[in-house]
Amino acid sequence: MKTPRHLPRSSAFLSLVLLFATFRAAAVDYPTPPEAVGREGVPVGVLKRGSFASTKLYPGTTREYAVYIPKQYDPAGGEAALMVYHDGHSFCSDRSGSRAHTVMDTLIHEGTLPVMIGLFIQPGVLPPLDPTKAVERLNRSIEYDIPNGNYARFLIEEFIPYVEKTYGVKISKDPNRRGLCGASSGGIAAFTCAWERPDSFRRVLSMIGTYTGHRGGDDYPTLVRRTEPKPLRVFIQDNTDDLDVSSGDWWIANLGMQRALDFSGYETMHEWGEGGHNQNHGASIFPKAMRWLWETKTVATHPGKSRSGARDFIDLEKDWEVVSDGHQWAEGLAATADGTLFFTDVPAGELYKVAPDGTRTLVDGDTGNTNGLAVGPDGLIYGAASGAKEIRTWDPASGKRETISSGTHSNDIVIHHQGHVYYTDPQAGKVWHLAPGTRERREADPNFPDCNGISLSTDQGQLFVTDFSGRYVFSYRIEADGSLSHKLPYFHAQLPADGGHSHLDGMCVNTDGNLLVASSAGIQVFDPRGRILIVLPQPKNEDARTNYVTFGGPDRKMLYVATARTIYKRPAKKFQGVDPASPALPKGR
Repeated sequence: MKTPRHLPRSSAFLSLVLLFATFRAAAVDYPTPPEAVGREGVPVGVLKRGSFASTKLYPGTTREYAVYIPKQYDPAGGEAALMVYHDGHSFCSDRSGSRAHTVMDTLIHEGTLPVMIGLFIQPGVLPPLDPTKAVERLNRSIEYDIPNGNYARFLIEEFIPYVEKTYGVKISKDPNRRGLCGASSGGIAAFTCAWERPDSFRRVLSMIGTYTGHRGGDDYPTLVRRTEPKPLRVFIQDNTDDLDVSSGDWWIANLGMQRALDFSGYETMHEWGEGGHNQNHGASIFPKAMRWLWETKTVATHPGKSRSGARDFIDLEKDWEVVSDGHQWAEGLAATADGTLFFTDVPAGELYKVAPDGTRTLVDGDTGNTNGLAVGPDGLIYGAASGAKEIRTWDPASGKRETISSGTHSNDIVIHHQGHVYYTDPQAGKVWHLAPGTRERREADPNFPDCNGISLSTDQGQLFVTDFSGRYVFSYRIEADGSLSHKLPYFHAQLPADGGHSHLDGMCVNTDGNLLVASSAGIQVFDPRGRILIVLPQPKNEDARTNYVTFGGPDRKMLYVATARTIYKRPAKKFQGVDPASPALPKGR
């Protein structure tokens, strides 16, 4: 097949892929919608084409793009809405496809769409050093198929500011006025950008989306069901005879996405066409999809429609509230019975307490880089002072400090109601045990590389320890003498879909026997059988991962989480923390 001259090589490659994909299914012709044909009296916007070289997130790459500026846009009239199109050249062709720029002319004129800028952007290409001896590297799959936040950051931090500066346009930062569209891998890229950054994008049009095993996208239907619903509005389109290859079945994957979105109460619409892996049907319904996508001014979550377990555990009507911020690395949350919260700033060597009225007080400015904290049955605050190689205690009222053990590194700590002290030592790869009374130090587990967070079960019959890089929280039985036995990788965690580390960290339990674990995905909640129930995403779309979680407040129904810089809180519903001095069987047992 000869490459059409008007297409860059990367676009030609995509066209070949799509052409090959249609061999397995007869193409179905759909009529071109009237909105995609220029009409007399409809103001026509302009397409300005260019090339952009990324220097930060995708270094060395170049990409072609087009910017659509509607005739109605007035720089002095305020900020415009935004629609981003992946594989942009296929969406702004005058001869085929969705002809999105012409449809936008029509819908803006009729008042269905707000005045909006269209960004038609191609995937990046790394040019060869010598084009006569090598070919370019195509970044399309790296940018589009990986379900992480990198491509969203590229749009938000690099490309959109570049377009505003270069073309003198003002684009709204209101996520309700920003949407994305794409087909195939471009479809999953559109969803991923909104999923990762609902603070920047909330409207998604996905055609023949690749929610399959290319680079982890097949995990999305489960993740959508598990995760606290986000404010997104999603139109899903696919063809019933779409691809069925080693990476997965596109039709089944898109059906699974649609059902997952419905399950969790999202604003969603879908239409299924006939044919193979092509945009014929998607282009024919493009005006209809755009009208639906933009018919509301605000995109919201709908707890009443959601069947997600999140609605039973957390107040979905309330967002995370800042308790304390401006820290270097906030960690080690622990709450006393009166509702006072204690936490550390590890590199600063500081211990703080926050009273129930919100007043923050510095308790100790020389903690020895204490990380994890725990409230003991004696009412003292125990701390893992890794920098000082000590285990310390503080009196919560006076702040008086005491060293109870020294000589080992430590990361996180928990205290059994009988006085047993357990703490993790990632540097040595050990879990340590301090016996009650004598404080004799023993190796509770001498071989646990990358051990990190530590917690007791609700009845304090088991000890739980996280594998910071892996996907399991391990369980031990606590014997009568405090030793540990029967280690098992028990709690099966949600890993980042792009294959990154879980960063399983600080933990706590509730009265139902659920385990809550801070991780790179947010707060993961497990049932007593070790199965994940829900994921509570990062507060406020924090860049820093969630690293600690605990219950606080006088009734232990306030959920607190820590990130590097900030402590947040949020009211719980079914959740209620346990008193570390009073173990009990989980409710319902």
